[in-house]
Amino acid sequence: MIILPNAKINLGLSVVERRPDGYHNLETVFYPIPLHDMLEVVLTDGPEPYRFSSSGLAIAGDPEKNICVKAYRRVSERYPIPPIGICLHKMVPMGAGLGGGSADGAYMVRLLNDMFDLKMTDDEMRRMVAPIGADCPFFVDARPAYATGIGDRLEPVGLDLGGWWLTLVKPDIFVSTAEAYRGVTPGRPRHSVRDVVGLPVAEWRDRLVNDFEQTVFALHPEIAGIKRKLYECGCVYAAMSGSGSSVFGLSAQQIDADFPDCFVWSGKL
Repeated sequence: MIILPNAKINLGLSVVERRPDGYHNLETVFYPIPLHDMLEVVLTDGPEPYRFSSSGLAIAGDPEKNICVKAYRRVSERYPIPPIGICLHKMVPMGAGLGGGSADGAYMVRLLNDMFDLKMTDDEMRRMVAPIGADCPFFVDARPAYATGIGDRLEPVGLDLGGWWLTLVKPDIFVSTAEAYRGVTPGRPRHSVRDVVGLPVAEWRDRLVNDFEQTVFALHPEIAGIKRKLYECGCVYAAMSGSGSSVFGLSAQQIDADFPDCFVWSGKL
């Protein structure tokens, strides 16, 4: 069985307050985009309970700690799963603020639920994946959502960007999330993200803000330059997604722009 885990962008991101546990409460809107990885699970007859392999973009770290394996283990602790082979073809860039890893974990649970008729509800799957990633629960149904808490409290948002062109640019730059947080002073946003996304996209530019941009742009001016270029090329709204390093732009027509040495994806939403 094959499933296509999709990425997401953050529409606005406000760091509201620091929590006693050291994490931060956020306010953002998650919006799914049609940029996908490919995840396949097949039955095997080997002695191992599972085998994991990957292709596409290189994934750093121990394969046994891959989020797909973590998700498999969460499910197999509760349900009997026969021996399987897990194959992940990675196309969503990592360290980009696009939630690609979280999507892989959530979609792994979705795939196992369908393949083996486990009859988990969406709420049960959200609880299953929450411990492996703060934004994993969003990808259980991957619909536009207003997210608070650490990104795990979700409310549906009636937002449809269908017809807009999305241009996504990921430079070869790593942004440390911890470093990005160090430069942010938590506080309530001037304009609520949930309210702003209800306005026409043409009115978002000065209202829909990502709090991480000020710090990240100062550390990496190249990322600020990408956002500036997206506006120059005709985007109506442009912003960094999450803590970066990807930047996206929304435009009425497909833009013509060259971003050397960057991962670039463009498509109609």
